[in-house]
Amino acid sequence: MTEIYSQEPCSEPHVGPNTLKRIAAAWPRRATIRSDMTTFMQPAAPEAGLTDYPVHLIPFAEHPRFLDASEEARRLVNTLAWQAYNARVIAAEEYVANPTFEKLKHGVFPGIDRYEAKEAVQQSHIDEVWHTYMHMTAMQRTKEAHNLTAQPEYFHPVTNQRLFRLMDQYSEEWERDLLFLIWTVVGELHINNFLELLARDETIQPMHSLVARLHARDEAAHGPIVAEVMKDIFVHFNKEQRTLFARRLPDAIIALGAEDYEMWAQILNFVGVAGAEEMIADTRRLPGTDSMLTDFSTVERLVRDLGIEDQIDYDFTGLRTSRA
Repeated sequence: MTEIYSQEPCSEPHVGPNTLKRIAAAWPRRATIRSDMTTFMQPAAPEAGLTDYPVHLIPFAEHPRFLDASEEARRLVNTLAWQAYNARVIAAEEYVANPTFEKLKHGVFPGIDRYEAKEAVQQSHIDEVWHTYMHMTAMQRTKEAHNLTAQPEYFHPVTNQRLFRLMDQYSEEWERDLLFLIWTVVGELHINNFLELLARDETIQPMHSLVARLHARDEAAHGPIVAEVMKDIFVHFNKEQRTLFARRLPDAIIALGAEDYEMWAQILNFVGVAGAEEMIADTRRLPGTDSMLTDFSTVERLVRDLGIEDQIDYDFTGLRTSRA
């Protein structure tokens, strides 16, 4: 049986506890579940003239076939885009992030023996469950506001699908656990980029930007937490473990930044917009449209901190922007 983790005491220094101590101490004041639940639980009526989802984030928004669709159809596509975004977040939390935090809590990965690490991981897990509730509530409020009697039953988002397909290539439990960890680390480090786009967008409903803003506040703490915890874990990896981590990190980056065209096609077909396949195909031929996000500088920083820059087959030097 392959030895997964080094059993020898690690000679490399642990990450200092100060960062985790500071973040954990701030949690009672910072965490949205502690500080903003009342605000979030007071729903506001939709404001006229504002959309549910930023139009500029719909990849085919300027396609002639989409512009030819009725205003009612385009509005419904926009509303369902917001619903699908929330469903994507929920699926990422429920099927990837939460299982990973469970593994972290229960010692599946070594190196989280210090109390401050366990405390920060536990707090983050509580936040993630709360985020699922926030986005679930946001979907229900939108459904009620627009009297949606039917909507697509959203598949697993592209981010999850790519993880699950990759997992099928591995049979060892430690390999599959590590894939979950990789996806969660990359997700927690970069999710704020998109959340901030929504939080700052003045064209969408204030309650929608509020959901993103509250979520972003928590994730601003989660990024440093998972980075610090990952450093503690990484020093315990043996050669095989480190090799798999370095090899599959780019897969997670590409998956977590990917535009979900399967989801867009599902929405267009559900609404009945003519030429859905043509719109998707035309949009995908445009340069840079396979990615929603390209700024993974926070992941690059972790790669540098781990000292594995030369092992990562990914170009971090590209244009670091989000489609805005």
